[in-house]
Amino acid sequence: MRHINRHPRQGMQILLLLLPFVLIAAAWFMGSAVRLEANPHDKLLPGLSQMLDAVQRMAFTPDKRSGDYLLWTDTAYSLLRLLTGLAISALLGLSIGIMAGVFPLIRASLSPLMTVISMIPPLAILPMLFIVFGLDELSKVMLIVIGITPMLARDLEQRAREIPAELFIKAQTLGANSWTLVLRVVLPQLLSRLITSLRLLLGSAWLFLISAEAISATAGLGYRIFLVRRYMAMDVIIPYVIWITLLAWLMDLTLRQLHKRCFPWAEGGRA
Repeated sequence: MRHINRHPRQGMQILLLLLPFVLIAAAWFMGSAVRLEANPHDKLLPGLSQMLDAVQRMAFTPDKRSGDYLLWTDTAYSLLRLLTGLAISALLGLSIGIMAGVFPLIRASLSPLMTVISMIPPLAILPMLFIVFGLDELSKVMLIVIGITPMLARDLEQRAREIPAELFIKAQTLGANSWTLVLRVVLPQLLSRLITSLRLLLGSAWLFLISAEAISATAGLGYRIFLVRRYMAMDVIIPYVIWITLLAWLMDLTLRQLHKRCFPWAEGGRA
């Protein structure tokens, strides 16, 4: 049998899923044990007990200065910024995608503009955002919006242009106007694609958020990571990175389940 036709059984699939993570963790803790044995004060590869102490300190012990539980406070600030940016980006991207994908007159000017804007590195204009919008929350949200919206709009425009022309012809034959076409034909197709596009752009959204928080913030996951780096506090940085990864994975899982529930037809008929 050719290997391309071999599929893992359920038990083997779980084993193969866990294997890379187990190997990475084993390599880390073996390296940590070796370095800590040579130097008990080594900060580069902290052991499990050191990281658990850091989690206890950051998540379950009130800060002496503010009285806040820092991990949860940072998480709340970051998620608020991220979700606000994603919501605005989704609304703008969907609107632009519909207009550029359905109406040729609007596409003639809007599509090239989105193409040019999407080529601008968002981090390159971060100083401009701080100058224009200030150092508060708006500049961080706007970085996510500027970084995500053009890519969303271009993807949704392309999806709208891939809708078979026969559907538009049949709808117009039955008396549908432009507004009805958008609501009944285009929008269901693009809402499905919007969720998929948001899943694919979650990593970029987190990147923009962490970058903005690292430069100008007083709370947030990115702010905390770059604050403690000056002390080489890897026992704090690594749990924070793991926590960010877990949050991103949970967001991706939520969007995936939402897509399956709301658009089973886009899942190949699997509800």
